[in-house]
Amino acid sequence: MAAAFVAYLHYLSIFALFALLSIEHVLFKAPLDLSRARSLMLTDLAYGICAGLVLITGIARVLWFGKGAAYYMGNGLFHAKLGLFVLVGLLSILPTLVFIKWRGAVKAGQVPEPSARQVRLVTWSIRIELLLLLAIPLLAALMARGHGVIG
Repeated sequence: MAAAFVAYLHYLSIFALFALLSIEHVLFKAPLDLSRARSLMLTDLAYGICAGLVLITGIARVLWFGKGAAYYMGNGLFHAKLGLFVLVGLLSILPTLVFIKWRGAVKAGQVPEPSARQVRLVTWSIRIELLLLLAIPLLAALMARGHGVIG
């Protein structure tokens, strides 16, 4: 029962991660208004929490509820999947830093004014994250069918 619950939380957090990132993509348009800026900041916070939950449940599945750590460590697709997740995390730093810099202005009731360059960079960062996130379930499905075993 615990294994099913952890798997469920893992999948649910992955779906939420993708949904929250999609919401960020839709909301991040210039010119901003105060309400959207607040929503973006909260959405990004929720995204970070979901990413942490994906990581924690993923580690739990590898160590205690999956096929065993040896299976995953000896699977090239697992390494690719983990690498993509890390890359998504690294790409998410840019939008998060931009939204964090808005805190003072938003608390003061001012609308943040990102530069055209910031809008372009954050938008493309989110788009690349979404694209990479789409590849992870494919790798997981292939892995579950025995592909990627090294040696």
